[in-house]
Amino acid sequence: MAPAKKRNVISATTTEQNVKKAKIDVNSKVEGVLESRKHANDVFDILEVLQSEKEKNVITAISACSKLFCSMLERKDLFMGKLPEEEEALSGGYSPEQKYGIFMRHRYNGCVEMLLQLLCHKLYDVKESALSCLMKFAATEGQHPLEDLDWSEHYSFPRELIQVVVDRLLSKTEDNSLLFSRFQEFLEMEDVRFYVMTSVRDSVGKVMEKNKGALLPVYQNNVFTLISNINMPSQDSELTNFMFVLILSSCCLPGNMYKKVLVILHDSILPHMSKPTLMIDFLTAAYEVGGAISLLALNGLFVLIHQHNLDYPDFYKKLYNLLEPSVFHVKYRARFFHLANIFLSSSHLPVYLVAAFAKRLAHLALTAPPTALLIVLPFIYNLIRRHPSCRVLIHRPSADEPLEDPYVMDEEDPSQCRALESSLWEIKTLQKHYHPDVAKAAMLINTPLSEQEDDIDEMLEITNFELMERDLKPPQTKSIPLEFEPATQLLKGGGDVLGQHFCLD
Repeated sequence: MAPAKKRNVISATTTEQNVKKAKIDVNSKVEGVLESRKHANDVFDILEVLQSEKEKNVITAISACSKLFCSMLERKDLFMGKLPEEEEALSGGYSPEQKYGIFMRHRYNGCVEMLLQLLCHKLYDVKESALSCLMKFAATEGQHPLEDLDWSEHYSFPRELIQVVVDRLLSKTEDNSLLFSRFQEFLEMEDVRFYVMTSVRDSVGKVMEKNKGALLPVYQNNVFTLISNINMPSQDSELTNFMFVLILSSCCLPGNMYKKVLVILHDSILPHMSKPTLMIDFLTAAYEVGGAISLLALNGLFVLIHQHNLDYPDFYKKLYNLLEPSVFHVKYRARFFHLANIFLSSSHLPVYLVAAFAKRLAHLALTAPPTALLIVLPFIYNLIRRHPSCRVLIHRPSADEPLEDPYVMDEEDPSQCRALESSLWEIKTLQKHYHPDVAKAAMLINTPLSEQEDDIDEMLEITNFELMERDLKPPQTKSIPLEFEPATQLLKGGGDVLGQHFCLD
């Protein structure tokens, strides 16, 4: 076994030496190319190391290419303007300096292409190094452009380079979410952010047109991850409108992508759009999907209804039909009840509509978990407080109790469900619930409801674990109310009284 270990040590040592040697060789070749044009052909050796199978050698070569070509850009050693073919440069009337610039410009383009390929490398460190090098090239090109600027243009940006980088990052086969976290720091610069957004827009338009709107889950996830990492400026942007509308309306989204978009739509997208009403079709379509997607669409619709006067005739009918047993178990339960409470807060809603919501919630409460019941019961009480006409659900004017509940649970139209003909007998049933907090909350219906509404926000996020922890915690002894101003100098005062008593004797 000992010789085997020795061979492993020798192998590791040899590998480290080879890496150091490769680093020294590459760096020395970079220095040679920068010092004298007679070493120009050494650039091929540097580019060859980019294709090495060893990770450290590739990273070393990336660093060397960054130093080499950034220096050449700063020194204006690369050919400027429309780049001719190398064969044309040899036969055409170009000076030796121009021929050298054309030669190195082609090597630079070849390096960029190799770095773009490395963005798909199996190792993250290599991809990160390649991305950083490409963005450094972009920054240096911005300061030292390779194109001749005419008098009408005072600013140059390497749009083509940014476009190919974005196209490669928006892969159709590989999830680049981790790489986007590294790319995010470059998006803090306004010019980079602008041209990246432009590139994303162009990429989405071309890809979705080519694939005729077909589902591309990996590509769409990459697009979403990239644009969600963009911190939008405070100013409105028509480009933002066009980009997001294109992404959200011109293609079919998978279910998980629908949810990701809807979660951030109301606070990360709509506020930055000068025309948020462009999202009406997308949000109304999402609201019609059903399930969790419809629940999440409520946020965006709330913004459009309250801030942009969106008229949605069947909104409350759809909201009524979202009340299903599953609503108590979804991840977005708290958000749904928070928004539903806001939508039902108006005192101008018809009585039949409010009664329908109260009755449906009461009926669903029969099979709901305790955490949901601690939300539902105060929710129903608040509806009755806001609309006194709904008190008929608690106190029927007739003494004869119906043998059958006239309420039609399966009716989708709240105006036809006959809720006002029924009563909230379900809450009476919950007074015998096994959980004491639920039974206590249900008992409130036996007494006149106070005018002050219950605050349901503190119960929206409560979990079963928290509820159990609260039940298992030993009850704390309540502090006994005392006099506001505690007594002082009691003994001294008593002594004075005693002293006076003795003096009298």
